[in-house]
Amino acid sequence: MHVDQAPSGTGTVATVDESVSQSGYLAVAFGRLQSLLISMENVETFLQQLTELVAGLVEPPASCGITVRRDGQPLTVASSDDRAEALDESQYATSEGPCLHSLRTGEPVAIPDMATELRWPAYMARAREQGLRRSLSLPLTVQGSTVGAMNIYGFDGSAALQGKTRQQLEVFAGQASGALLLATSRAEDDGLRTQLEQALSSRTVIDQALGILMAEQRCNAEQAFDLLRMRSQSSQRKLRDVAADLITRVSGQPPCDGRPFDTDH
Repeated sequence: MHVDQAPSGTGTVATVDESVSQSGYLAVAFGRLQSLLISMENVETFLQQLTELVAGLVEPPASCGITVRRDGQPLTVASSDDRAEALDESQYATSEGPCLHSLRTGEPVAIPDMATELRWPAYMARAREQGLRRSLSLPLTVQGSTVGAMNIYGFDGSAALQGKTRQQLEVFAGQASGALLLATSRAEDDGLRTQLEQALSSRTVIDQALGILMAEQRCNAEQAFDLLRMRSQSSQRKLRDVAADLITRVSGQPPCDGRPFDTDH
């Protein structure tokens, strides 16, 4: 942050270069977002920490919720606190509100003063009862499609969500959209990893059963597999389950799963 010092002896208070100040603010926010991505354990934890980060970007802190659409219905996937989640739910219950509008249209929606807002009257009545004073709903857009909405809620004592604060939050929402894409991609990778581990486990059990059949029937691996497949078909059970029963019968204990799938080797 660059500070322009007043000439000595003038008694004038030093002024801050506002453009640099804003740049520094965003740099810190982006750095924190990057740290969340690097240390992400799962998507749910990442989104929860993201809402807490956004809420803390406003001074004094506000509340934040992230809404996505799942199976055609809006759903809060993370919130910084109970107040944000309650306000999201109020919009879902009334089927109206700035969050839903932003999710549907891909447009940001600012409500600088709840006392004078005339849109979405059913939701507004509930929101005022919950102490909401102002809000800002920002679309989360990935590859041209709005996949969610970030909702920042201000209560008594919280900062106004307009001017430079709004600009900063809009820029940050753009970065958060990219982070959401990365987090989703990583979740898909984790899902693939789980599938691979499950497949590897089943393959290990089947291989153990084939070894038993080869020893018992004095046959090769192909013939042993045919025997196992016929038992599976005749009993109408999965091949792995039939293999597991065979291993349990011979060894007296259930089979051990394979070694976890390791993508690094």
